Amino acid sequence: MSHRTRVVLLGLLPLAALIIGVLLGSERLAPGQVLAALGGGGDSAIRTIVVDFRLPRVLLALVLGGGLAVAGATFQALLRNPLAEPYILGVSGGAAVGAVAVLALGLTTAGSWSLPLAALVGALVAIVLVFRVASVGGRGSHIDVRVLLLAGVVVGAFFSAVIALILALSSARTVQTAVYWMMGSLTTSDWGEVLIATAYTLPAIGLLLARARALNAISVGEESALYLGVDVERVKWFSLIVASLITAAGVSVAGIIGFVGLVVPHTLRLAIGADHRTLLPLSFLVGGAFLASADVVARTAMPGIEIPIGVVTAFVGVPIFLLLLRRSAA
Repeated sequence: MSHRTRVVLLGLLPLAALIIGVLLGSERLAPGQVLAALGGGGDSAIRTIVVDFRLPRVLLALVLGGGLAVAGATFQALLRNPLAEPYILGVSGGAAVGAVAVLALGLTTAGSWSLPLAALVGALVAIVLVFRVASVGGRGSHIDVRVLLLAGVVVGAFFSAVIALILALSSARTVQTAVYWMMGSLTTSDWGEVLIATAYTLPAIGLLLARARALNAISVGEESALYLGVDVERVKWFSLIVASLITAAGVSVAGIIGFVGLVVPHTLRLAIGADHRTLLPLSFLVGGAFLASADVVARTAMPGIEIPIGVVTAFVGVPIFLLLLRRSAA
């Protein structure tokens, strides 16, 4: 199969995921029913299911999954580590602290944005802490990649301890709600969340795509990038912050969803190469299709029960990642 054919087929995956996601659920719908509902006709109950529930949920999965995959591809390029992923900087831990704190204080109500807002603030605090540690002792704005990785691990461990303390002092109901949120879910998806997620994700991805050539150079080596005229420190700072913000915003809406940013870009790099001019847009498309497909499994695998989407991505992502790891080592 030619390179162009692989790219085209991969680019069509989001469309397939969208169609499957709208058709399948607790109640399976026929294509004619979906088309009628999208046109404003058909049964009112089916129209509500399609327009108000399934369509925004699938679109949100496409946007969030795409954002996480692009963030993962960016981290892997900047850190020159195929094992890097969006949560490596402690972003998920910070977001979880904010969300769990709000739940423990009883500040959430139906339709309230207090939980995603608190999660976003917590994630941003984590980003600031990690970047301040990584730039200490350096030359001005210099980022030491090794210190950055270690800072992410340490900050993440600290936030885990904070979460454990909050949950130990909370009621059983709060613990259950917090644990479910931390496993990831798209249950509360609506058109407002789709618009907000699209508004911050697409421009951010555009900013990273504009630096695709610089990412290509840095992924080879910082010295080589400097010889090619790339302002390495500026690109590193900017790209890491943008990728972290994409992750933070995604976590604040859907909770902690792992392996999308790890498996998708790593798989694509093996399939189509490491040129970020192609890798980043395809990561967005395939990452979105992966998360939307995982959400379908979460909704349909067990009748009457919705599995947290983070559990599904882990069950699918771990075997794929181990297979890729073994193949890379061979």
